[in-house]
Amino acid sequence: MKSIIVTGASSGIGRATAELFLDEGWTVGLLARSEGTLTAMAAAHRNAISLVADVTDPVAVADAFKSFTDQAGALNVLFNNAGIFAPGGTIDEIALDDWYQSVNVNLNGMFLSAREAFRIMRNQTPQGGRIINNGSISAHVPRPNSVHYSATKHAITGLTRSLSLDGRAFGIACGQIDIGNARTQMIQDLVDAAIAGGNTPDPTMAVEDAARSVLHMATLPSEANVQFMTVMATTMPYIGRG
Repeated sequence: MKSIIVTGASSGIGRATAELFLDEGWTVGLLARSEGTLTAMAAAHRNAISLVADVTDPVAVADAFKSFTDQAGALNVLFNNAGIFAPGGTIDEIALDDWYQSVNVNLNGMFLSAREAFRIMRNQTPQGGRIINNGSISAHVPRPNSVHYSATKHAITGLTRSLSLDGRAFGIACGQIDIGNARTQMIQDLVDAAIAGGNTPDPTMAVEDAARSVLHMATLPSEANVQFMTVMATTMPYIGRG
């Protein structure tokens, strides 16, 4: 049975992806801080493993990954997904605490999770695996008033490229999925803010379509890799967003 850890598994893209992989018969490590939600998800699926941890805590992340491999035996895929979108504004309006928290969750948290996955995949038998980083459209073209989010997501592209290069010797593939406007609570908050401001919100797409894209990346044979995938609402202003 194939195995995957999904970070940020308690909501949004992470939850939709975790549930899809569970339905497909994978052993799924559900990693997030929300113990109640993870417990309920795990109770509904025999092949789910609850991993309560904060991705910004190195010890908690290491313990969660060890707990997973102790139970599952191996780690085939990491969907490195956990992230936040702090209150926006121009750079002089963004609170320093929001900047630090964005960097800590969106960058440090993904580094720590990838670090543990890489360590496991390098040393397990058979050697190798796959890391899929959740970048975002903002890894390429920023939204207005999102310097903290955009900076961290641009950094994820560098993380993906470095992991792809360094993982070659160990059979570890790394790819990045950049998702545009999947209908999660974060996107709904942006839609609501646009409407409240008298603006037309951007188009959105079903979060399940993002999850299916992750499944495609994860189920490729080891000789193939999606290095970068962009999946987004068809008419959202990405091309020419400016």
